[in-house]
Amino acid sequence: MASPALRFGRWSQTGNVYAITAVTHSRRRWFHDDANADLLVEALRTVERTGRTCSLAWVIMPDHLHWLIELRTGTLAGCVQILKSRSGRSIARCVDANAPIWQPGYYDHALRSDECLRTQAMYIAANPARAGLATCIGEYPYAWSRWPLEA
Repeated sequence: MASPALRFGRWSQTGNVYAITAVTHSRRRWFHDDANADLLVEALRTVERTGRTCSLAWVIMPDHLHWLIELRTGTLAGCVQILKSRSGRSIARCVDANAPIWQPGYYDHALRSDECLRTQAMYIAANPARAGLATCIGEYPYAWSRWPLEA
């Protein structure tokens, strides 16, 4: 399911860069567990290997994901669906759960050509520090960026 913003006039376009936020069902803290966070990391890498996206940065918070990508092929909704489906099935198998892992939909922001990608990546990577999960950028184990993680 695409975000409401995409349904009301926006469209995903290959070559564009998007900041995506996907939230767990009922804000359950699935990714507080390292094993579940590791499964999501593997799903992020799998989507990257398909050639659909070029990941620029991501951070896995206990109850949501921030993901900065360049869309290479397909649609934004399709990429997010693949990520959520793969990670959701893996986590459900691991914890023997039938409950949904992800809430439907996602939030997205298409970056303008004049927005600095590195600045956006550092903003995403700083989320754990702002939430009190880390003391500085680069300390949190589930944050990644194509650029060095620094304040």
